[in-house]
Amino acid sequence: HVQLVESGGGSVQAGGSLRLSCAATGYEISKYCMAWFRQAPGKEREGVARITAQGNTVPAVAVKGRFTISRDSAKKTVFLQMNSLKPEDSGMYYCAPDCRLGAVNVNSVAYWGQGTQVTVS
Repeated sequence: HVQLVESGGGSVQAGGSLRLSCAATGYEISKYCMAWFRQAPGKEREGVARITAQGNTVPAVAVKGRFTISRDSAKKTVFLQMNSLKPEDSGMYYCAPDCRLGAVNVNSVAYWGQGTQVTVS
């Protein structure tokens, strides 16, 4: 049974930082590509950063230089360090076993967690 549990969201002022965590059970995050996604009200869910099985990381253009994805394979946890946050970064953030950046069809991803809310004012 695969379970993904996101945490670390909150409310911050513009320019602030947050570190999100995604704890995985029933899934070997080090063997597959993992990504962080976000979804603002009325908008599509979009991938913002991915980390491959080899550990290569790629951020989306909108967050490049501000967001960093990483993982702790031993703890089966994926992280998203978010710096210099902007109001347009607000939304629900999810991690998922997927490699795509940009908009995705929610039904095309096998597993989602409950998400963690990020609000930037």
